[in-house]
Amino acid sequence: MATVTGQSFPQGANAGSVRVEIFDMAYNLRGSDAEYIIGLADYVDSKMRAVAEATGTIDTGRLAVLAALNIADELHLVRRGQEMGTTDYRKRTLELATALDEVLLDERKAG
Repeated sequence: MATVTGQSFPQGANAGSVRVEIFDMAYNLRGSDAEYIIGLADYVDSKMRAVAEATGTIDTGRLAVLAALNIADELHLVRRGQEMGTTDYRKRTLELATALDEVLLDERKAG
């Protein structure tokens, strides 16, 4: 569970301390968007708890590494999906540009 302390730091007007708990360990983090930090902490906490439940492991260091690997896997799958999507868009754009060039060339020949 994550909570906001409201404590501020001199580094910036928007920077503040956010107290979060990840797998029952408290952390004070700095950032300008407390809700975002809390959301990240909740996500990491849920990943660690899911790994703990799935493996029966209670070693927090091991759980943190396994949760990090799961999160990294999710990131790489999203990136790969975006790259595939980009490739598809480029291919489709090239096909449409070629078709348009053919139509314009036919019009020039006919006109």
